[in-house]
Amino acid sequence: MSQPEMRYFSTRGGSETLSFEDAVLTGLAPNGGLYIPTHIPTLPQDWQTKWASLSFPELSHEILSLFIPTDVIPSDELKQIINTSYSTFRSPLTTPLRQTANKEWVLELWHGPTWAFKDVALQFLGELFRYFLERRNGALEKSGKEEREELTVVGATSGDTGSAAIYGLRSKPSITIFILYPDGRISPIQEAQMATVPDENVYCVAVENSDFDTCQSIVKTLFSDKEFNSTHRLGAINSINWARILAQIVYYFSAYFQLPAEARESGDIQFTVPTGNFGDILAGWFAKKLGLPMNHLVVATNENDILERFFRTGRYEAEEAPASQAPETAAVNGSSDGQQAGSSVKSTHSPAMDILLSSNFERLLYYLALDTLENPTNDQVEDRTKAQERLNGWMGELKKNGKVDLGEKIRDAAARDFWSERVSDEQTLEEIRKYYKREEYGPYVVDPHTAVGLAATERSQKKSPNSYWVTLSTAHPAKFSSAVELALNPKQFPEFNFRETVLPEELKKLETLEKRVHKVGGEQGVRELIERVKKGEKVVPGEGKGSI
Repeated sequence: MSQPEMRYFSTRGGSETLSFEDAVLTGLAPNGGLYIPTHIPTLPQDWQTKWASLSFPELSHEILSLFIPTDVIPSDELKQIINTSYSTFRSPLTTPLRQTANKEWVLELWHGPTWAFKDVALQFLGELFRYFLERRNGALEKSGKEEREELTVVGATSGDTGSAAIYGLRSKPSITIFILYPDGRISPIQEAQMATVPDENVYCVAVENSDFDTCQSIVKTLFSDKEFNSTHRLGAINSINWARILAQIVYYFSAYFQLPAEARESGDIQFTVPTGNFGDILAGWFAKKLGLPMNHLVVATNENDILERFFRTGRYEAEEAPASQAPETAAVNGSSDGQQAGSSVKSTHSPAMDILLSSNFERLLYYLALDTLENPTNDQVEDRTKAQERLNGWMGELKKNGKVDLGEKIRDAAARDFWSERVSDEQTLEEIRKYYKREEYGPYVVDPHTAVGLAATERSQKKSPNSYWVTLSTAHPAKFSSAVELALNPKQFPEFNFRETVLPEELKKLETLEKRVHKVGGEQGVRELIERVKKGEKVVPGEGKGSI
């Protein structure tokens, strides 16, 4: 059965639809919205048997082909892009499943080049950027034109996005990448992974006196500045870019096929996802809407719990942090510098989730607005416009008041697919200890974000004790040494040695490399740096070695 043409449109309105290529290269819509597909495709009827023995790249090709028409990327060329993207992963399964208890597994997403789940999407996105630019510039050259298209990639990171994006784009022709991060608020090893990359097209930008939301806000402001955006042809690598969500859908299907037959046949599978920006779990929601058998997606948050509070109350609102934080939420050995002036983001042991507002949540809100229309017409364009108008009203209220009450109807609609749990710092540390001490399936050392997910799984199992549970593990524990060593401290675990037991040789080598970091004071500093670089000026960063 043929499917309608796949195009992409902004969550915030406008009749224009884009091709997959234009949606990927544009990133954020000019009106501030996020691109989503015009429809959710239908899986082949025999997908459960046809796809069962496929490798991860082969499975990716099947799923991505549903969203990428062959007139945008021919099938054989898409296969080549995918194969190149995952050729650097250390596991032959790409994202292997590890059993941790009876009816409980962890999906390890950190076997890529930077030891974090974001490699899955950003290796693919980097290859997409390269492919599209090479094709466009090749056409320009054939037509005898001298100009060439270039892409200025600007992104913000709370830790892992930055290094994964840099490794995905380093040395790629016609691309310059600027990664913003809050100075002093990511782990030393995360900074080292970014700042030690010597490629000339890479710029690591530490924004002083900021948090992740400040950096993300700067990125959105630059994309919304039409003159600046068109002058420098900005490209997005944050999860606002649809291609990242698309690539992440695949590992939910991969997990399903790795589960034992009894789990697959039960139809009672639950996924728990530690999340801050809502991209990883949104990919799971799309997997479910495509037809992957699962019951719920559990939103696992740390003490920055805006998402958990929405799913519990229907209110989406920032919460002011207390004037002084409890010891367990203070700065953790350089992974964060604690509460910043004017910030209501709490510093926790799981810093990649220390986010006030979740950029990808807007995509889910659009679908909730669409699904709860009072008088749907079944005319796709008319209903889409009504949903966009509702979403714009919500986002406008959020921007004006810092909160929006979406009501019980929206909350209940979301509850059909999502549960949520909030996990404290102390509970995070306890979960790390618990899995390290496990005898039957251990010892197993997990990072603090995975620990948040596992704690949420443990609580959710009480609601559904007979289910099969998969918790997404988003980073290798070596990336968060302070939290792991605090949990598995010498007094309680004298046999544990982080450097010998956990830290891979590749990450140990980072200690010996020079770091290249550009420190700026805010949005204006970021603008000036980009403009100087694009004018061809040689901007010299501060250099120095730092202990991981």
